[in-house]
Amino acid sequence: MAFSFFGLALFLVLTLDSDYASSSVYAATSEGVEITYGSVIKLMHEKTKFRLHSHDVPYGSGSGQQSVTGFPNVDDANSYWIVRPEPDTSVKLGDTIKTGTIIRLQHLKTRKWLHSHLHASPISGNLEVSCFGDDGNSDTGDYWRVEIEGSGKTWRQDQRIRLLHVDTNGFLHSHNKKYSRIAGGQQEVCGVREKRADNVWLAAEGIYLPTTESKATM
Repeated sequence: MAFSFFGLALFLVLTLDSDYASSSVYAATSEGVEITYGSVIKLMHEKTKFRLHSHDVPYGSGSGQQSVTGFPNVDDANSYWIVRPEPDTSVKLGDTIKTGTIIRLQHLKTRKWLHSHLHASPISGNLEVSCFGDDGNSDTGDYWRVEIEGSGKTWRQDQRIRLLHVDTNGFLHSHNKKYSRIAGGQQEVCGVREKRADNVWLAAEGIYLPTTESKATM
């Protein structure tokens, strides 16, 4: 069942970090909204308009970890990701994210981290992208560096970005190669080491924490 913006905000307040209870949340409905730590967002692949997606279905090859795909529909709860910092940093809920910053993306429903490694992706044989770990289990395979296209220095909703995987030096990538069985109609998400036009993403729907000086840590 898809979350409405109101329902998602309520879900955050009731079930996620207690810090959300003292923070204002709002739905991003216009361009230019800043992406902040703690925000829950969908990432849209610019070229195909598919959303970065995961679900509790393992790959049948490679690592066998939870699969990550591109999803065609906007209103699907399995496409939400929580923007998190590296562990043991001093950043706070509501802090903005500058180009070059390393972030982690935690899948909202399964609590696993967007991950990559040297296993081959199922369709194209590029770098596999999976979901792995849990709230208390994360490693450098979950680290992604934000690269903002153009002159912008702080990540905003209307800015084109690339996500560069720190361990493999591969860009988060998708294309119109689609699965035919378990994830029929969904397209492959993988990592590629070349900077291409089709590894550009945009922040889309979501619940964005406003910029704040909150003392709450992540």
